[in-house]
Amino acid sequence: MTRTMAFMSGYVAINVAAILGAFDDIASPVAAWGLAAAVSAPVVGQLWATLSLMRDSDEFVRAVTAKMFILAAGLAMALATLWGFGESYADAPHIPAWLIYPLFWACFGLVAPFVRNSR
Repeated sequence: MTRTMAFMSGYVAINVAAILGAFDDIASPVAAWGLAAAVSAPVVGQLWATLSLMRDSDEFVRAVTAKMFILAAGLAMALATLWGFGESYADAPHIPAWLIYPLFWACFGLVAPFVRNSR
């Protein structure tokens, strides 16, 4: 929980600054890619925090968390693929690729009540 809060506070801070216009005047592609990397870094850190939780937990928590992680990743990929083909073939509106991250965690929350044991 502490690791997740630490990484997500940086993620939120950068995005709030962007929403408030702090980065509106970026003219350099290098600076723009730097901003993209800066806002992506806490995402990588948060994924590391989750994998560390699995590594440091007992076998039951590790198995249940891994099962939720795998199911959420599969569901998020399936939904993203469905939407992507909807964009290609059914004229669905475009959705930015970065939304896969919150979609993954939404799926993680959705599958959690159904993963009761490590079988």
